[in-house]
Amino acid sequence: MFWLKKILSQLFMPVPLIVLILLFALVILRNRKLVRSILSVVIVLLVFLSSTPGSNLLSSPLESQYSVNSGAIPKGCLVMVLGSGHDDSVPGTAIQKLSSTALTRLSEGIRQFHLGSDCKLVVSGWSGVEGARSHAEVMAEAAAELGVSKDRIITFPLARDTIEEAEFLKWEVGNYPFRLVTSASHMPRSMAIFQNMGLNPEPAPTDFITRNGYWWQLDAHNLWSSQRAIHEYVGRLWFSLKHQNDDVVIGHDPSLARENR
Repeated sequence: MFWLKKILSQLFMPVPLIVLILLFALVILRNRKLVRSILSVVIVLLVFLSSTPGSNLLSSPLESQYSVNSGAIPKGCLVMVLGSGHDDSVPGTAIQKLSSTALTRLSEGIRQFHLGSDCKLVVSGWSGVEGARSHAEVMAEAAAELGVSKDRIITFPLARDTIEEAEFLKWEVGNYPFRLVTSASHMPRSMAIFQNMGLNPEPAPTDFITRNGYWWQLDAHNLWSSQRAIHEYVGRLWFSLKHQNDDVVIGHDPSLARENR
């Protein structure tokens, strides 16, 4: 089910979707009227998704639901930072290996960590490849490089997605309140998942992608922002369809979920 979700979701992303539409146009090349219509749709779609107004129209409804959180945290707080990828082929320390999204999330997580006292920082993410370092391990190393004591870091190296991150945290803290740090566009879906699991997250969004820009400028950054927003809409639809009539099923051994550092 995990890989099926990943594969199907890719079909709705802008670039794969446009490629599929163009391939279909090639198949029916003899039908010139239909081909022209398809090419017109592709052009409109590409212009919309790669423009600032288009990408903002998709991302703003997601990012406007939760504001930046700078409130103080009670003593003994817990801050969870959701994972977002790294590349071990990049030279340098763990900080350099993190994706820009992961680094932004971790930076905000550490800011939240310092808003309280005696806090613990939770980082998560699997390796994706057998034998490779988990994303949680790289995030923990990066957090240590940024001044967080290793004994204040908890890692979930087996969590593959947000649902599993919520499962592992439930085994760790039950319904104890915590700060949840993730990208602003991902926060609505994350809150729904964690709350559905019976947890009590307090949102701390970061990595905002809604930006001012020239309405006439078309670029890859806007296309990427549109893709991230579409990914969230698809993910929310998948989650709502999967869990509209039942509870989330926990299918992992809790003894494997946690690793203290």
